[in-house]
Formats: sequence, structure tokens, C-alpha cells
Amino acid sequence: MMVVLEGKNIEVAKGTLVSDLVHGEHVLAAYMNGHLVDLNAEIPDGAELRFVDFSHKEGKKVYWHSASHVMAMAVKSLFPEAKLAIGPSIDQGFYYDFDTEKPFSQDDLVLIEKKMGEIVQKKMPFQRVVMRKDEAIKLFSQKNESYKVELLQEIEDEHVTLYQNDDFIDLCRGPHVPHTGVIHAFKLLSVAGAYWHGDVEQPMLSRIYGIAFTQKADLNVYLEKLEDARQRDHRKLGSELELFTIFEEAGAGLVYWHPKGAFIKRSIEEYWIEEHIAAGYQLVSTPHIARGHLWHRSGHYDYYRDNMFVVPVDKEEYILKPMNCPGHILIFKSKVRSYKDLPLKFAELGQVYRHELSGTLHGLLRVRGITIDDGHIFCQPQQIEDEIVKVLELTMRMLRKYGFENFKIDLSVRDEHKKDKYLGTDEEWAQAEQGLISALQRTGLEYEKQEGEAVFYGPKIDIKLLDALGREWQATTIQFDFNLPKRFKIEYMDQGGKLKEVVAIHRAIYGSLERFIGCLIEHYKGSFPLWLAPIQIMVLPITDKQAVYAGTVLQECLNMGLRAELNNKSERIGQKIREAEVQKIPYILIVGKKEVENSTVAVRKHGKGDIGAMPLKDFLNVIKEEQGGDN
Repeated sequence: MMVVLEGKNIEVAKGTLVSDLVHGEHVLAAYMNGHLVDLNAEIPDGAELRFVDFSHKEGKKVYWHSASHVMAMAVKSLFPEAKLAIGPSIDQGFYYDFDTEKPFSQDDLVLIEKKMGEIVQKKMPFQRVVMRKDEAIKLFSQKNESYKVELLQEIEDEHVTLYQNDDFIDLCRGPHVPHTGVIHAFKLLSVAGAYWHGDVEQPMLSRIYGIAFTQKADLNVYLEKLEDARQRDHRKLGSELELFTIFEEAGAGLVYWHPKGAFIKRSIEEYWIEEHIAAGYQLVSTPHIARGHLWHRSGHYDYYRDNMFVVPVDKEEYILKPMNCPGHILIFKSKVRSYKDLPLKFAELGQVYRHELSGTLHGLLRVRGITIDDGHIFCQPQQIEDEIVKVLELTMRMLRKYGFENFKIDLSVRDEHKKDKYLGTDEEWAQAEQGLISALQRTGLEYEKQEGEAVFYGPKIDIKLLDALGREWQATTIQFDFNLPKRFKIEYMDQGGKLKEVVAIHRAIYGSLERFIGCLIEHYKGSFPLWLAPIQIMVLPITDKQAVYAGTVLQECLNMGLRAELNNKSERIGQKIREAEVQKIPYILIVGKKEVENSTVAVRKHGKGDIGAMPLKDFLNVIKEEQGGDN
């Protein structure tokens, strides 16, 4: 029979397995007729095949998911009473949740790793088992695996797939690598608590995180980056640099900005305002709370009720706003708009509130009180492409201001085979998707098309930042909406005096200011560029005898509009320098007897150390030039 392998027609015998066509261990799975399958899958006549290895995103997922099974095998061997929950692959590695009498310790991880090595050596095959759901429920009930039983009960299909390695069996769609021996280099990284389903009302489970690679050298490089990431952790640096605190007594996911952090946030906001006014946006401000019926009309109540804070007021439900869209729409509809008014662009740094589950909260990256830099563009269909181009140009200008040069851009479009799941007409979708594509092409931005990843109410562009470690951070979203214009009858009057439905485009450039600042902290490792640093210069007199001159130096810096402080504490100069370095202050000016006599300052630059003595005027010129470059 004839099959297509990597684009080439080849003839194979009936009953041939995918593995029969594979040479070497680098192939982990395969796409067969568009579906990811195990290598022991039988090839049907006319099949189209594409091999998947660790260099592919899908290959990493298969490899890491298989590694999570190996870890679960090791845990069940060492701790038979542990109950299995879930063990997926994630963006970087894998985890598995277990219900245990007491949480795992670091010593336990050492034992589990050793047992995993033994399992890898045995090269146990991953065997796919198809079973009736009721039989699977009976099997896991006998094994006292209550979480697997619960998962099975949520599955609507009559048959389910399981994977077996010797006497270990797990509920899993797969696919997996051929055998455990394929998992070469691995490391268990940490233990954390995690609520079942992320719900605080559910049991607390013990989660083990891990990573695996096909080569030991790659694992070593990753572990080095991971250590660097730990040093960059925004929660750690946020505390050390006195930027923000999330007080348990005040509530999880609510950020309290200290003076330095508030300065950074305000600087980011001021730059955002400046750019948006220049780009023709009109700034608006909407209340933090609104009547429940508004959110029923918008559809948010039906779709996001569990993520909304509901407050009873005068025998009526009010909602802490989870997004700003309805408020901007009400302002648009406050009077009749003409085609001459369009495009009309509203923007707001709006504080919104979302009832994120406690188990998902993470520093600034996932919070309940969120500042979204929302913008809404109300335009005519023929204006779509130009407006998207303007948004993309504004986005790139603003993100590059913060030192980001590398981005991953996804274009999410609907699944053409499941059109009934999406709002809007074929014409609207075609126009919107083509507008996004044309705008991306005009701006020269590379992107990946994600079929079926559009939300039900419109296609979108997502821009993810790549930080100093190459990690992805979701930032900008540009989103069409075929839902709200219909629900709210958002219209404008055309040239003939007829009312027509507007095109509504949502967009946020930073995304969430909290997440963006968390990203900035980690990207810069807390060493912010001069223009963004809360304190730019610290003046340090060596003794009290230099206090007067040090005060003069400070005043000269302040006169230039620089953010400078003086440390005149009765401490040794070495201690003062260490304190300033810990605070990652860009410049330290040391003033001693020699500097007073010569009217100079001894300059230290963070990250570079001593760069020598120079006249104060020369130093201020250096700063002026650097400030100009940053701005």
C-alpha cells in the first residue's frame, strides 16, 4: 500500500507500524493524518506521516509527559499509598500531583530520582490500552485511585485510553515515547502544594515539578538558566528592592506598591498616556463597579461568573468590573456617532478584579486586582487594516522602549471545520482575519498562524515578549469582537444617514501592568535602565568631613531633575557601597578628601564597578547623554 512520509510517496506492507519506518531513537512520535500517534501505531493505506522529535514543540510535550509517567511509577513504587491525580507536560517540563499523607521533602526527591533511573534502565514499553469507561472506573476503584475515577466520570466518551508500563497503569490520551529508556537526562526540581482543580475547597495535593532532555549537556544548560531565573524571581527581588508586597492579611492577589514600585508603575503609566494621546486616543475613566444587568447584557456574566466578584447593593447585584469593555461602549453610545467621528479610540488604565483561584495566584504574574491598559477602537470595515497597523507600530515602539527586541507573535484564527462554534458571518471573519494578516505583513512582523485558537467572538493577535532568558511573557493582545457590537447595538450613521454596526477592536499593549512589571523585574534582574530606576544616583561621603560637599553634589543632581539620594549614615564606606549595590542603584558617587579638594566624584556604575574619578560636570554630562539615549 502507498503512504506519504515527510511529503514523499513510499510503498509499505499492510500491517506496517510507524516504528518500522523509524531509524534511530530521535523520533518520539508521529503525526498521522493530522493526529499525533505513538510509534507503535499501525499505518493505514494512504496515510500521511510526519515524524516528531524533541526539536518540535509537540515532541517536547510527548517526551515530558512520558517523563511524568516515569516519575509517577517511581513514586508509586516508593510510596504505594500515594494517590495519583494528574501529570501533564507544561511549557517547561512536567509535573505530577499526588495525594499523600505528608508532603514530599527534598530528600524524597533524591530517592524518587534514583528510582526513576532504575525504571529508565529497564526500558519498560509504554503500552496503549483502550478500555470501556465503566471497566476503567472499576479498575481504578479497585486500586483506590479516587482522582482517576473522578476524571473518568467527567469523560463523555464510551471508551477511554490508558497507558501501561509493567504493573503501572494510568489514565492518559497519550501519545508516549516507545519505552522508558528513551528518557535520558532528567531532574526533579521542586515540590509545591496544589489544590485539586485549583479550588481551595478541594484537597491540597503534593506537586512535584521536573524537567527532562535527550542530552545531559542540554539539561546542564537548562539548570544553569534555572538558577539565573531564581536570582531574577520578581517576588524575591520585589521584596529585596522594596517594590511591592502582597499582604496575606489584606487578601491574596492584591498588590500593595511601595514608593519605589509605585514610581516604576507611575513612570510606565505616564509613558503610556503620552504615547496614546500622541496616537489619537481619548482617555476615559470608568467606575470599578457596575450593575449586574450590564454584565448579563455583555455576556460576561454567563461566561465568566465564577471569575467575578458579586456585591449585593440595594437588593440588586453589582459586579466589580472584570474588564473595561462595557464601560467604553456606554461612553460611545452616549450620543449618535457619525462616520466622520470614526475611527474613535478610547483608552483607559483601568483597574479590574477577577476571582482567580488561590492555587493559580503567582506574585505579580497572576493577581486578582489587575491594571489593564485597555483600548477600544470603533471603526468602519474599510478602516480595519490601517488601524491594526497603527496598533502594531505603537506596540513595537512601546515595547522596544523597555529593551525588548525579540517577540513571538501568534495569529489566532477560527477552525474552518467548526464554524458553528463562532459568532459572526463568514464575511466578517474573512475581513477581520485578512485585516490582521495584511497589517502584520505591512509591518514586517513574523508570526505563526494558530488554527482554531481564536476565541468564539473574533480572531486576534497575541504578542509575547522574549526576556533575557528566552522565556515567553504574554503582553499585547489585539482582538476583534463580533459579540459586543451586536449585544449593545453599537452603531454609527453612514454617509446616507443609515445606522450601521461598528467594527470593535480591543487591544492592550502591556496587557496587565502587574504582569508587565513582573516581567521587567525579571528581564533586568532588578537592575532597571537609568530612566526607569526609582533611585538613579546615591551620593556617599566617606566621613562626616565631606558632608557639605556631598550635599552640594546631591543638589546639583537634583537640579538636573535626577532622582538622587544621600547616605550620610555613620557607617563604613564599604557597608554603604554594599547597601547601594544590593539596591541595584545605577550610579554611586563616592566623595572623600581627594574629591573635595579636586571638585570631583569617584564614580561606580552598577554591574561594572569603579569607573574612575571625574569632575562633577563631566559626570552630569555622561548622565544627560545616557538619559537621552534611554528616552
